[in-house]
Amino acid sequence: MTPSLRLAFAATTLSLVSACSILPQSEPVDIYRLPVNQSARAAAPLDWSLRLNKPLASETLAGPRIAVIPQGDVISSYKGARWSDPVPMLVRNRLLDGFQRDGRVQRLSADDSNLQADYELGGELQAFQSEYRAGGAVEVVIRYDARLVQGRSQRILASKRFEVRQPLNDNKVPAVVAGFGTASDQLARQVIDWTVSQAQAKNQ
Repeated sequence: MTPSLRLAFAATTLSLVSACSILPQSEPVDIYRLPVNQSARAAAPLDWSLRLNKPLASETLAGPRIAVIPQGDVISSYKGARWSDPVPMLVRNRLLDGFQRDGRVQRLSADDSNLQADYELGGELQAFQSEYRAGGAVEVVIRYDARLVQGRSQRILASKRFEVRQPLNDNKVPAVVAGFGTASDQLARQVIDWTVSQAQAKNQ
């Protein structure tokens, strides 16, 4: 290699190193699971199967961001924090875990497996965020429009809107995540009881 080529190579290498050194560093992100506080219980199994589908959601709620409405109609997310899964999957898995802990419906599956079931539970997730109220109060809001569908015919058997509001004593992310866990426990209990009662009524 001639002296001029060596100089050109050294200059190019130095330029690349300098360019790499000025690239912005990725911000560290804390990844949170959705807390579960519901205990398992023994129950007589029911003679039908259920498949849980991921709820439909807007683009804002379709990803793993932890959404917050700080004021008015502005939707933002907590900096440096996200959920372990996209929110629709998080909600579906929480409901699936709730049914398993409840024990009454034991023949369970999820839409990922595409198994046929007697009934399907799905719907739309309208809200899954924390919201600031007047005076600085914060609460977690979950709003889920549930639909129970006949497995073979895909006929809608029942539908209902569920809304849970959980006040928070602290606006820091760990406290907000804990609030989401408590609100999700309430949602799961309500959805499970409603699903069981609706499906049982159709089986009588």
